Amino acid sequence: MKGLLLIEPLVAFYAFATFLVYPLVPQYVYRRLWQDITNNTYPVSDNTSRCDPSNTSSHNEEVQKAASLFSLYNELISIIPSLAVTFILVAYSDQRGRKITIILPLIGSLFYALSFLAVSFFELNLYLLIVSSFVSALFGGSGTFLGGCFSYIADLCEDGQQKTLRMAGIDMVIGLLSGVASLSTGYFLRAAGFNWPFFTSALFLCFNLLYAVFILEETLQRPLDAPLDGCLRRTAMHQLAYGVYQLFAAASRRRNVLLMLLLLLFGSFSFANMGGHSMITLYELNQPLCWNEILIGYGSALSMTMFLTSFVGVTVFSRCRVPNIVIILIGILSVMAGMTLVAFAKTTLMMFLVRLPMLLAIMPFPVLRSMMSKIVSKTEQGALFACLACLDSVNNSVAIAVFSSLYAATVTWYPGFCFLLSAGLCVIPLVLLVPTTPSSGRVRDNS
Repeated sequence: MKGLLLIEPLVAFYAFATFLVYPLVPQYVYRRLWQDITNNTYPVSDNTSRCDPSNTSSHNEEVQKAASLFSLYNELISIIPSLAVTFILVAYSDQRGRKITIILPLIGSLFYALSFLAVSFFELNLYLLIVSSFVSALFGGSGTFLGGCFSYIADLCEDGQQKTLRMAGIDMVIGLLSGVASLSTGYFLRAAGFNWPFFTSALFLCFNLLYAVFILEETLQRPLDAPLDGCLRRTAMHQLAYGVYQLFAAASRRRNVLLMLLLLLFGSFSFANMGGHSMITLYELNQPLCWNEILIGYGSALSMTMFLTSFVGVTVFSRCRVPNIVIILIGILSVMAGMTLVAFAKTTLMMFLVRLPMLLAIMPFPVLRSMMSKIVSKTEQGALFACLACLDSVNNSVAIAVFSSLYAATVTWYPGFCFLLSAGLCVIPLVLLVPTTPSSGRVRDNS
């Protein structure tokens, strides 16, 4: 039976399964650490007993520090294997096809969800989750999965504008389904506890794995017994260096400079954006907000709408022939404004309203991916998206690690410091945007 060349359902179910548990992970860790540190049951329905400043027995700040440090250890243990696997797999996909970069991360995500279910159901040691993160990283992570998906789309799309819109559509699908999942987590948690959301996520990942293996058609139809290129007979580490070298060796100096600037712009913006967003749930659990699981679910869902609104923004701006650089600029300013407001949000209403300036925050990512994809050859798409996937994985892991340690160090005197830092770091991609302006127009016109 002929398969489907349709990657969007796969991304949709992956986003739903991932974000069904994503807002629950810091809450679960927070509650377990609360019980370990205070020797008391976590107050589910009465926030005042947890956040009342007059309560001298409150250990809220101590739990905040422990939770942020747990996130730090979790990211540090998984960053190296995830990086290595991402780079090798996505680059390897140029020779053997994209499906391997999609299937292996799904296996890792399924293992991670089942590990959370086991720790929650049997009340095992909390730090077993760090071990499961390491094992899951050996199969690649979300960077590997998305790198494979974007390479898959690059194989299917010849037209530059079509490629931009299709990649923006992937971001929109992620935002739409993750928003639905985030909205339901609070009610799911309150009605059924942590076990059922983890179990539901595992079921969706199983379905996704079956779709990827048996239904999704490969874009690169190369027989498994066909001989590999000479470069692939080398060792994995040699091939890793060789793939990066080939990406830049045969191109002109102008193209290489532009590609490096776009990679640096992508990486610096991703670091600032991810670092600030990774601390929002802990900030909401802290004084004076003290949000419960329902409010956290609403907040996460509202944050996810930025994927949908960013897709609409990219579509409208592209139809109106707005230059790519202007679209990227608007997205960066969106993050700067939103993160600055988060640092000063002290009420529930304000914390919801700060999401509004960030509604266009995702626009730079699909535009930058498309711009880079258009300036490399078709045979270099896998190597390019391997670089992007690795860059994304490194940025996410390092950003979470850095911002977690900073949050632990600053939570006692100013919890909003991390968000001001995130806004300040957006100046770096703004500066890098300037030298790309003359070349970006030519790249777009040649697409």
